[in-house]
Amino acid sequence: MAENRIASLKRETKETQIEASLNIDGKGNGNINTGVPFFDHMLTLFSAHGLFDLDVSVRGDVDVDYHHTVEDAGIVLGQVFKDALGDKKGIRRYGFFILPMDECLGRVAIDLGNRPYLEYRVSSPTSYVRDFNIILVKEFCRAFTNTLGANLHIELEYGEEPHHIAECIFKCLARALDSATSIEDRLEGRLPSTKGAL
Repeated sequence: MAENRIASLKRETKETQIEASLNIDGKGNGNINTGVPFFDHMLTLFSAHGLFDLDVSVRGDVDVDYHHTVEDAGIVLGQVFKDALGDKKGIRRYGFFILPMDECLGRVAIDLGNRPYLEYRVSSPTSYVRDFNIILVKEFCRAFTNTLGANLHIELEYGEEPHHIAECIFKCLARALDSATSIEDRLEGRLPSTKGAL
């Protein structure tokens, strides 16, 4: 196992103040406080199912909207994952998972090859979980993908209840990312690329 795959970051704008720390090789311990309860729930699931130790604290302009908090958290989490992965030597690079969540079935594939792209194929009959619009999940994923430098494909094959849809996506992303960030011993510390660079 690679050592010290940890990172932390503070980011401040006029809209949000965020502190985050990450241990990729953790045990799934999450300490999340974004000021948005449903988003806290999603990031807690993400931490637990990816087995990432993740602390996130956000003070954002939630009196205006949840958009800035969710998007900026995606930026910060993308950066701490990027920093914790370092030179990416020895990682599997690719991850894939299919996950059922009650009536939902989700599929996520990710490549950590430094070619940011998001393909997001998710629709929901209704958009809101209380006052949280789950279209913000896409905004989180876009910010996360662009900052991390990942090629991320997310597809909801079917599903109806918006809470279940969002939960399916976050859990599935966590599992796929856990696989992609895992160390492949057969690489013996080499980059998972024939180009010699990621």
